[in-house]
Amino acid sequence: METPNKKKWKKQTQIAKRLFLAMPSAKPSSTFSFCTKTNIYSLAVITFFCSFSYFLGSWQHGRGTTSTTAEFSLRGRCNPSQNSTNTALNDPFLAQLSIDFSTHHAAEDGAATVPEEKVKSYPACGVEYSEYTPCEGTKRALKFERERLIYRERHCPEKGDLLKCRIPAPYGYRNPPAWPASRDVAWYANVPHKELTVEKAVQNWIIYEGDRFRFPGGGTMFPNGADAYIDDIGKLINLKDGSIRTAIDTGCGVASWGAYLLSRNIITMSFAPRDTHEAQVQFALERGVPALIGVLASIRLPYPSRAFDMAHCSRCLIPWGQYDGVYLIEVDRVLRPGGYWVLSGPPINWKKHWRGWGRTEKDLKAEQQTIENVAKSLCWKKLVEKDDIAIWQKPINHLYCKVNRKITQNPPICLPQDPDRAWYTKMETCLTPLPEVSYSQELAGGELAKWPERLNVIPPRISSGSINGVTAEIFQLNSELWKKRMSYYKAVNNQLRQPGKYRNLLDMNAYLGGFAAALVEDPVWVMNVVPVEAKINTLGVIYERGLIGTYQNWCEAMSTYPRTYDLIHADSVFSLYKDRCEMEDILLEMDRILRPEGSVILRDDVDVLVKIKRITDGLNWMSRIVDHEDGPHQREKLLFAVKSYWTAPAAADQEGS
Repeated sequence: METPNKKKWKKQTQIAKRLFLAMPSAKPSSTFSFCTKTNIYSLAVITFFCSFSYFLGSWQHGRGTTSTTAEFSLRGRCNPSQNSTNTALNDPFLAQLSIDFSTHHAAEDGAATVPEEKVKSYPACGVEYSEYTPCEGTKRALKFERERLIYRERHCPEKGDLLKCRIPAPYGYRNPPAWPASRDVAWYANVPHKELTVEKAVQNWIIYEGDRFRFPGGGTMFPNGADAYIDDIGKLINLKDGSIRTAIDTGCGVASWGAYLLSRNIITMSFAPRDTHEAQVQFALERGVPALIGVLASIRLPYPSRAFDMAHCSRCLIPWGQYDGVYLIEVDRVLRPGGYWVLSGPPINWKKHWRGWGRTEKDLKAEQQTIENVAKSLCWKKLVEKDDIAIWQKPINHLYCKVNRKITQNPPICLPQDPDRAWYTKMETCLTPLPEVSYSQELAGGELAKWPERLNVIPPRISSGSINGVTAEIFQLNSELWKKRMSYYKAVNNQLRQPGKYRNLLDMNAYLGGFAAALVEDPVWVMNVVPVEAKINTLGVIYERGLIGTYQNWCEAMSTYPRTYDLIHADSVFSLYKDRCEMEDILLEMDRILRPEGSVILRDDVDVLVKIKRITDGLNWMSRIVDHEDGPHQREKLLFAVKSYWTAPAAADQEGS
């Protein structure tokens, strides 16, 4: 039992520590007023305890591992022979900006004081959860229909079934190589699955070599490599002039098509289900390529209408002609006017390949004819079929299509609806109408500038007044705001200035995509999320800028694997979800999808951040609250955090390895 004197000493030490953290920063702070009101005696006592706490802390820190790197270290620091290590926030600039809000800030601003609470500790989950994807769980999926692959859609756990533990990285986990080396190599310990190396051995997808996987860039329909295959597509449509910027790859495998398009300034949203091809999306993410778990089944893809310049399927095994062509109708919804659909593999070039595909000529001929009929009913034009590649083009408007509907009603034009609504929204066998035009050569929805000009030109959805409350002036001001904010972020987190430290980034509340736009010159990609609860649906604007993203309800898990992202940014996410779901569940999901030693930047009201920090302390994140970029008198503050490096313990056969 502690003696009264010992309790008093501990309390005084805690007070002194708080006062030390509240010492004036490089910028003026309201904490000055507190210090100036103290008398000489109090200052002497404070000075003693500050000095004592400082030297005690230095002595304790010296006993453990030290780090000379910046606070947000990500690449190359972890030791795979250890299953736990601490990550420190050591940057002097961050330390200067650090503020302790636990006792005095709320009172100064007239807000309610947050009472001291015991930090809740979150234990580690078992190693069997190291690849846990809550909404794509195998056991839960078996309760749903197998028809149309409905069982492979999102099926999230009920509130009572949510895990309250931290997902472990597998033993020996290492941070991936920096881009572009990561495109070709991934560590075996990070994704310990050899199934694809056997199943796809002759197709050049992936090769296992010692402690790593190598990705030669091959695919089922491009054994000579994705680069050569893309060159073949480039001979048929223009991939170089910036008119094609966003693409979607349905049934992506290990995403080699998307990986090699990046060098051509085309960014691809790759997706595939969590199925018998174990970990294909996980491999894509380890390579530093944008990807999500997803499937064409009964609900719309989580993207707005008119999002992609090009869609692609290379032997993706999607039954395009079945179910009244509903899957091709969905591709039509997300394809931009004048966009392209590229198909290779069955049934294209069936006369050459039918024996190898193990199907009859009659069957393959009928399948191709069905696809041709569906494409024609959507008013698509077949541009070319050359060797193993066929390409169709969506019309630039629906003037002709509407005239054609007077002759045939298959599929009919959809009734008035929101074509951008795509969160658990059922697919329909009707044609999504394009925006109205006044003449035959007018591009529905407005002309898009070519990349890279597209990024900063006023998006057509804004210039046309389609987005309520967002004007051209607001768009431009937002772009300038994010340039300023990014400059501040890079000043605080100096690793953001170092190419290769981060690759996969997530913006949990992207609005107009300003965060991603401010990073466009860096070797990173950003998954821009527009929460379904947001007041304005701006994801279409993000795609018109030449960026990518998805819809998400943050009360549910994201359709991705653990350890997907190197850095997560969240602007006012917790204020948005106040009273909708538990703060700890959102933070546990962030912990799941963040790599060991990954970084987090949160912007929110100071009282919200104080609550968040208690939870992140329980998650073993190292975190600090810092002032807003406009100074200490803003209620909005920022929390910078780093997830500790830790892994599951070694299995019996891994001991000593």
